[in-house]
Amino acid sequence: MSAPFFDIQDARVRYGQAEVLCGATLRLVAGEFVAIAGPNGAGKSTLLNVIAGLLPPSSGECLYFGRAAGRWPRRDFARRVAVVQQTEAGAFPFLVSEIVQMGRMPHSSGFYETVEDEAAVARAIEMAGIEHFLARDFRNLSSGERQRVLLASALAQEPEVLLLDEPANHLDLQHQLSLHRLLQTLSTNGLLVVAVTHDLNLAAAYASRMILMKDGRIRADGRPAEVMHPDLIHAVFDVQAEVHHRATGQPWLLYAE
Repeated sequence: MSAPFFDIQDARVRYGQAEVLCGATLRLVAGEFVAIAGPNGAGKSTLLNVIAGLLPPSSGECLYFGRAAGRWPRRDFARRVAVVQQTEAGAFPFLVSEIVQMGRMPHSSGFYETVEDEAAVARAIEMAGIEHFLARDFRNLSSGERQRVLLASALAQEPEVLLLDEPANHLDLQHQLSLHRLLQTLSTNGLLVVAVTHDLNLAAAYASRMILMKDGRIRADGRPAEVMHPDLIHAVFDVQAEVHHRATGQPWLLYAE
């Protein structure tokens, strides 16, 4: 295995007496597409925020290239790690094109100022498929359209790590599929992609690695074929499921009554 981008050792997060992340230990390397799944309240977003350096662990550590993620100079960290959070109502009073251009700010002393900036923004717009609404006000977009714009802004950063919190949550089926194909392609080309998801079948189809969480703990971590086991799915999600396999060997779940 390659040297890890992130080395997380016994990371714990507490809010008062409640421990919402309980001893997470894992390594994340270049070229992986890691899907983090689990029921509501499992600690998925908490783990992602620890990785993103947005939430310091109460104990344990999360190192990015040997330095605590939260101790990196934020501009340097933002050049290398992009984060796409879930969209919320209200949002930003900017045009879509301006939101995407903001992704270049960690690389610039000003605002969107070089040929390299222009090229990176153009590539990001094409990858996210948002060419047809660049002139619209971000506030007037649907939740799914906003999510694609924020993805484009993150891609414009040209990061080596892309962290996403339920990126397909507001997308229609066509755009869910195109998003997962894009994330798979990005990881194949060397990017580390980590995405929180509720869709086990999409994760199994496109991710190279799945992490299942429950009650703040990592319950499984491995290739989709290793993680997608009926007993494990029942233990984590409290549902009965049958595991089937495509011709490619990829597992998929059929849920029982």
